[in-house]
Amino acid sequence: MNPSPPPRLLLRGITKRYPGVVANTNVSLTVQPGEIHAVLGENGAGKSTLMKIIYGAVKPDEGEVLFNGQPSHIRNPQEARALGISMVFQHFSLFEVLTVAENVWLGLSKSLSLAEVTAQITQIAAEYGLDCDPARPVHTLSVGEMQRVEIIRALLTHPQLLILDEPTSVLTPQAVEKLFVVLKKLASQGCSILYISHKLHEIRELCTACTVLRGGQVTGVCDPRQESNASLSRLMIGAEPPALTARTSQAGVAVLTVHNLSLAKADPFGTDLLGIDLQVRAGEVVGIAGVSGNGQGELLRALSGEDPRAPAGSVRMAVGAVAGAAVPDSAKGREHDMSAFSPAHRRKLGLHFVPEERLGRGAVPTLGLAHNLLLTRREAVSPGTGWLNLGLLRDQAQDIITRYKVKASGPQAAAKSLSGGNLQKFIVGREIEAKPALLIVSQPTWGVDVGAAAQIRGEILALRDAGCAVLVVSEELDELFEISDRLHVMAKGRLSPSLARAEATVERIGEWMSGLWDTPAAQTSEVAHAQA
Repeated sequence: MNPSPPPRLLLRGITKRYPGVVANTNVSLTVQPGEIHAVLGENGAGKSTLMKIIYGAVKPDEGEVLFNGQPSHIRNPQEARALGISMVFQHFSLFEVLTVAENVWLGLSKSLSLAEVTAQITQIAAEYGLDCDPARPVHTLSVGEMQRVEIIRALLTHPQLLILDEPTSVLTPQAVEKLFVVLKKLASQGCSILYISHKLHEIRELCTACTVLRGGQVTGVCDPRQESNASLSRLMIGAEPPALTARTSQAGVAVLTVHNLSLAKADPFGTDLLGIDLQVRAGEVVGIAGVSGNGQGELLRALSGEDPRAPAGSVRMAVGAVAGAAVPDSAKGREHDMSAFSPAHRRKLGLHFVPEERLGRGAVPTLGLAHNLLLTRREAVSPGTGWLNLGLLRDQAQDIITRYKVKASGPQAAAKSLSGGNLQKFIVGREIEAKPALLIVSQPTWGVDVGAAAQIRGEILALRDAGCAVLVVSEELDELFEISDRLHVMAKGRLSPSLARAEATVERIGEWMSGLWDTPAAQTSEVAHAQA
């Protein structure tokens, strides 16, 4: 009789301390060969630190790691890959000045040529449905496209243990199903998978075991197939996330009007915008779905003012249409052609924007949270003199930390010291608390736990109910279905007709993501909306 094989991965008593915080305390974890094992926990629970320890990017203070039954002192990711461990990070580790193929090549055997790596990338991308151009420089990619590169790079190493951190946040429902088929096939071939996701239905569908972390400690181990979303939430955050109250919105006048916006791509790997027509009214949430890289970034830059090339009259905003918005009295009561306005000018008129890139665009990594408020809010700057009211800055930052339950050491904490989900809560809170007339949000809950996601979505709906016009660009269909009053889909630089939430289905939106909305059914829906 053959003895059973040792666990693929065994952690015993892992502890990791940082100044002022203990990230992991006496954590033990066992992953069997061919097991898809979820690691579940709220933002700041210690999941990322634990994964970095396994991958050799962080050294534990206490405890031991056994891989295939052998004690392993993994000093760096290169040693981890040599053992057969690959990881897809939530925050990517790509060199922006290099191409996709060059980035992937760096982590593979030096015996392979760049041409061979390029061919393998093309093959893997086609096999797994992950669209990817090996020749593109990484700095031209959207966040979603970067994540695809990371997934492909990991799969090319043929790992024994694959660590995936939020791998489906940028995939269509069809692509998620295809990825799950691939992951289950890998597991059947003996590959073990550590799967981090805040999408509880994914964990229940895909994973056969689950370890739950709270406050850096293991609080439970379960078979997620035997759990409900509610019971998993209780294990993770100690309670069920608050349910959003459905309410039919009473949309008012148009706040944002985009008419026939066409823009040539600004770089060779971008996407042309082709005749975009869009309207967002006071008191409604309009959602835009689509696979990353289909023109969403170009549209958002044109709306935020980062791209000043929009034709005259193509982007207009009715200022003063939203009661309670922080808009100068001199600007109220008329519609403004914002095509040539700078981002700062647009903010003065009440347009606030949450970008998908948290660090480097949404926040300066090395600055404290209080000083990061100055990126989009100027209340603490004295008119005329430019002096900063540091006390007011600290108070504003502390209010956001408290209201949005941001885990941070205080207003002085550097943005880069926060987990991704907590930084997202702070940035969203910063813009909501500015009392915008128009809020544009890209990927509002990307990588945040279920409790934080429910809170952010609830705040967006509260802002809508107060009369604000809200535009949400997200690759999370469940999220768009939950908070949107109307939906569009973006594909290949074109924007679909508007679709009322009640008429939207996952299948229909998924089909439209391929640009297939020029059908009689779609046209009938648009006519009905126009008549309404």
